[in-house]
Amino acid sequence: MNDIVDAVNAIVWSPALVYLCLGVGLYFSIRTRFAQVRHFFEMIRLMLDGKSSAQGVSPFQALAMSLSGRVGTGNIAGVATAITFGGPGAVFWMWVMAFLGASTAYIESTLAQIYKESVDGQYRGGPAYYIEKGLGTRWYAWIFAVATIVACGLLMPGVQSNSIAAGMNNSFGIDPAVTGAVLVILLGLIIFGGVKRIAKFAEIVVPFMALGYILVACVIVALNIDQLPGVISLIFRSAFGFEPAFGAVIGMAIQWGVKRGVYSNEAGQGTGPHPSAAAEVSHPAKQGLVQAFSVYVDTLFVCSATAFMVLITGAYNVVGTAGEKLHTGIAGMEAGPGYTQQAVESVLPGFGAAFVAIALFFFAFTTIVAYYYIAETNVAYINRKLHRPWAVFLLKIAILAATLYGCVKTATVAWALGDIGVGLMAWLNIVAILILQKPALKALRDYEAQKRAGRDPQFSPLPLDIPNAVFWEKRAAETRDKPQFIEPQLGLPARDPQ
Repeated sequence: MNDIVDAVNAIVWSPALVYLCLGVGLYFSIRTRFAQVRHFFEMIRLMLDGKSSAQGVSPFQALAMSLSGRVGTGNIAGVATAITFGGPGAVFWMWVMAFLGASTAYIESTLAQIYKESVDGQYRGGPAYYIEKGLGTRWYAWIFAVATIVACGLLMPGVQSNSIAAGMNNSFGIDPAVTGAVLVILLGLIIFGGVKRIAKFAEIVVPFMALGYILVACVIVALNIDQLPGVISLIFRSAFGFEPAFGAVIGMAIQWGVKRGVYSNEAGQGTGPHPSAAAEVSHPAKQGLVQAFSVYVDTLFVCSATAFMVLITGAYNVVGTAGEKLHTGIAGMEAGPGYTQQAVESVLPGFGAAFVAIALFFFAFTTIVAYYYIAETNVAYINRKLHRPWAVFLLKIAILAATLYGCVKTATVAWALGDIGVGLMAWLNIVAILILQKPALKALRDYEAQKRAGRDPQFSPLPLDIPNAVFWEKRAAETRDKPQFIEPQLGLPARDPQ
């Protein structure tokens, strides 16, 4: 089984996908004229703007749902794995992936808004929807939907639950099977409550857990501030092969940095567009910019917090391409959450390991919840044609089983299966958004033009020559047909009495 999984993983995550992720991020950064820099403060404003509706969640709730999927075990265990197999230089390539990936996140999330639908009183959207409507290829959309259901419903939850079980076992001696049982109960209570409950849960938990984790990281860095310049220098020297100790893994630094960067921030993977489509906004570009900011939060803030804690305390190992030991900071420890637990514990004894275990629990648990929502959205897409109401219930049982199974299987298999799921989705989605980029770019130009004119941007697809955006066509028509009441004395539009 291990050999089969490793062979498939090697094919999916060939160097071609690594450089495709980097190349696409650079390409979209140029096409959007580096919107991730130009609109940085606009991203923050939009994140706090807007409200939910009967059909959709607020932009902040959609951001929280997206972050709940992005901020997970990849931010703790994934960073440790990247450092082990790619050296400290892998952290630099994670940063590069985040900066370039923010533009990719804008494109895919804006497309999700443009081609979203209202299904059973809720907004639904994502790659399957924009592939069918934008590209007109239903068979490709179905392939993505099925791949996403398998990846998010079966392959990827095990990575998160495995790290939770490992953290709880390391800190509190709790048997993985017991942790699995508790996770299944808690997860069941949330996913059987629908998308609104998922949004409310994410809105409360995600900001709290991320800020708390970053705060602890800042404390550790502050207590070792004299070592910070050396750590930053080590990251840059290792990234370009100028550090003799890690020169043997420079190629692996790029591969593992990009691989774990994509796993962590999910830019281009196709997961972020699902919660993006659920947001209630007046213009698709608004949520696209908000989701671009979420990549910064995930990698530049949370992943960097982990990296600095691990590197500044020396709590990491690095192995060469042939398995040789290049650096041994924690003898005999497998790459994973134990690195971060040891790092925090060494500075804050009696508190560190337990804190990381609890943080990891919330990080990974909210990610599993996000995976369920993403998989459910694709089941809803398929059910438009198959009409199998029992399919959603079957998905819930499957993800609960995958979560339990992940707690008791080895970390190596868990990560390999998760990587296959991420890689499959990334291949399918990146090809789609490369072909279907024009509507998202048109939306950005339209948004910027309306902002320059001093208006709150409103979206109408037909004047922009964007076909098949049925939801927005209907909304624009309703706005045009709405009667205008004129105040005779002033000659100004008055408030609609309705």
